[in-house]
Amino acid sequence: MEELQKNGAFSGPQGPVVLVVMDGVGIGKHPDSDYVRIAETPNLDWLREHALYTEVKAHGKAVGLPDDSDMGNSEVGHNAIGCGRVFAQGAALVNDAISSGSMFEDEIWKELVANVNTNQSSLHFIGLFSDGNVHSHVRHLEAMLSRTKAEGVKKARIHPLIDGRDVPPTSALSYVESFGKFLESINADGSVDFCVASGGGRMNITMDRYNADWSMVERGWKTHVKGEGRLFPTMREAIETFRKESPGILDQDLPAFVIERDGSAVGPVRDGDSVVFFNFRGDRSLEITKAFEADELTEFDRGAKPDVLYAGMMQYDGDLCVPEKYLVSPPQIDRTMSEYLSNAGVRQFAISETQKFGHVTYFFNGNNSGKFDTETWQEIPSDVCPFEDAPRMKADEVTNAVVSAIESGEYRFIRLNYPNGDMVGHTGVFDAVKIAVEAVDEEVGRLMEAVKSARGIMVCTADHGNSDDMCELNKKTGELKLDDEGKPMPKTAHSLNPVPAIIYDPSGVANARLAQVQEAGIASLAATCIALLGYQPPEDYTPSLVEVG
Repeated sequence: MEELQKNGAFSGPQGPVVLVVMDGVGIGKHPDSDYVRIAETPNLDWLREHALYTEVKAHGKAVGLPDDSDMGNSEVGHNAIGCGRVFAQGAALVNDAISSGSMFEDEIWKELVANVNTNQSSLHFIGLFSDGNVHSHVRHLEAMLSRTKAEGVKKARIHPLIDGRDVPPTSALSYVESFGKFLESINADGSVDFCVASGGGRMNITMDRYNADWSMVERGWKTHVKGEGRLFPTMREAIETFRKESPGILDQDLPAFVIERDGSAVGPVRDGDSVVFFNFRGDRSLEITKAFEADELTEFDRGAKPDVLYAGMMQYDGDLCVPEKYLVSPPQIDRTMSEYLSNAGVRQFAISETQKFGHVTYFFNGNNSGKFDTETWQEIPSDVCPFEDAPRMKADEVTNAVVSAIESGEYRFIRLNYPNGDMVGHTGVFDAVKIAVEAVDEEVGRLMEAVKSARGIMVCTADHGNSDDMCELNKKTGELKLDDEGKPMPKTAHSLNPVPAIIYDPSGVANARLAQVQEAGIASLAATCIALLGYQPPEDYTPSLVEVG
């Protein structure tokens, strides 16, 4: 790859360039729903007035998603920030593979189907059950089931992971109803037996990430694979029962359930079966994939591993080549900012707590888990508890480590992620979200002081919005939707709002001014940081938000 060229007019600051990703802290449109605005944020308010400030897109086509109605997410957001360009992402790639038919012509798909037809066994589909388009899409599942029937498979078992996080928090039954009609239609001629076999809330079973809570995966394994758990005749009855037993429970937290016929589980995974994990996003797919693929597993007692053919929707880790078999090739992201800076000898420091550690490392580096020569990574272990119970999360500890890194003088580029605005935003607990945003603001203030003392530069932004859009709105009137008690109904999904891009150069050494960038998105942050470090960004990078020197 070509090397970065020095900027003759500006050689970079004396201290480091510090990139702060305030996860889920966007710029809201409705004052009563915007908990970034409702929170006390004196430091962000000061930066908005006194530093270089602009707003950038972090959703839809600006981050490689199919349509501007698609909300951004932390995976594609950190991809875009880290590689400085826009690549077609998982949702778009899977859409294309299905619509063109290329997925079904691939050898892996043919192998999965042939295995089931030869063994007269079951084809299982496990994955997130919604149209949120962040980890999966239910239409992808329906397309695969239709093709499965067309290719002669007689028995399919579906294991839905209930969302309520990328879609409205208690919307599960609408998906159950529409998918139920789909299954009724596909089963109507009596030639196949396709049905739901097990499931549960996405934050209760199966979809753990970053090794934060393997007990979730263990619960999912017992539910999907062993068919062990509370039995129900239908998915609808399971959801309705759990809601009656725990009023106010969100879909993402629903307990596991197993569907029964004649008193027995209808679809445990058996030797000779094929299994597709149909999420296309990697972070919450790696652990269940390991449970299916690893010869030895120490994280939990999985018992005898069934002899099955397993495939993921996409390759979830390019370095580790996980999973071994996958249906759609991921975006081939190369020439990331980290690689360029490493080749230029720039020492880099990346840090977050567990919940977002993979985002400032794996995703930031183009879906690769290996670090470059000049990189140092530090993970602060996250607490294993509901995020609303500890909304400050590990913001203090992350800041302590970053301040030490700044003061050490060892690093020229530092990147960090505060997860609070996103992880607490997903809970829908308004008071906790306010505390979370205020914690981030407080820590940004500490970083401002450290950057000022070191004569460095801080770039403060977000990967997408969330805490800025916390309430369901009436689409016709724009007013808040209220529940039966007259309280605002929480919205737990990401927003479609822009995010801030703040350049704080207290010493003024960069002589930075905002550049004219049309339809600017977060992909411009890589070129921005490279320019502030005193280099010329690669020509094909999305243009820098600032001009320097």
